[in-house]
Amino acid sequence: MPKLKVAFYWAASCGGCEIAQLQIGDKLLKLAEAADIVFWPVAIDVKYKDVEAMPDKSIDACLFNGAIRNSEQEHMAKMLREKSKVLIAYGSCAYEGCIPGLGNLFNRQMIFDRVYIETESTDNKGKIYPQTSCQVPEGELTLPEFYDTVKTLRQTVDVDYVIPGCPPEEKTTWLALEALIEDKLPPKGTVITHNSKAVCDDCPHQRDVKKIKQIYRNYEIIPEPGICLLEQGLLCAGPATRGGCGAPCPQANMPCTGCYGPVEGVVDQGAKFLSAVASVIDTDDPQEIQRIINDIVDPVGTFYRYSLPDSILRRARIK
Repeated sequence: MPKLKVAFYWAASCGGCEIAQLQIGDKLLKLAEAADIVFWPVAIDVKYKDVEAMPDKSIDACLFNGAIRNSEQEHMAKMLREKSKVLIAYGSCAYEGCIPGLGNLFNRQMIFDRVYIETESTDNKGKIYPQTSCQVPEGELTLPEFYDTVKTLRQTVDVDYVIPGCPPEEKTTWLALEALIEDKLPPKGTVITHNSKAVCDDCPHQRDVKKIKQIYRNYEIIPEPGICLLEQGLLCAGPATRGGCGAPCPQANMPCTGCYGPVEGVVDQGAKFLSAVASVIDTDDPQEIQRIINDIVDPVGTFYRYSLPDSILRRARIK
């Protein structure tokens, strides 16, 4: 039986997903027995032209991590879609946009102004910005076009499966790879995890439907063990977040931040999280409600940390 051909690619992301792919440990040997890695820019010397030369659908599966921030990443997403039988959005950036997606609060010019002009350590009196093309004595140098809006992989090309997480847990990665190796992949469109219910389903903390009169940042209190963190005033996204990770953050008394994406059937994870917070606020007085929610220092970064590009909002409207 011929070995599978597998590819990995890294677009707009931090690189944590590349490490996560290695965290399957000795299962890498099982993967190596069943598959050849034909494209993995971070680890092997394969050029884009080598991928371009591959026949369409010659790659059995591509794990694509990272959001689409520029024209090069969009080009690679479309090319790897053509070359791959199965395209998997690997990790939260490819799935929902994740931290790079918070760039959608701004546009390209605002980002360039901040990075290349306004930062305290920048010395750029000529106000020189990156250009997509520049002539030098040796010829033309080019850079990818930086887009105004960060897109998810699914907003760019057709995606077969999702492996969620920031980064995915080792057991989630292997769940998908094992299904691929054994030719037992679930129906197209599946978000592959060990649990499609909420993180709360895996969390050992007890919910007593307690109400809160104050919201705390993580460093401001030491939570009582065994009691729901949201009901102690900590912004825990567990009720709005798909399980399968095993709830490692709440088990360490740290609130879930939402990296496994929305619970099955939820369209907008941030809105679901907001609803969960609203359900534990102990007042009907508008002024008191305003006082409580004023404790949320970064609302968009809290409720849409991982999902802004994939949300109903998608991006800020900038005049």
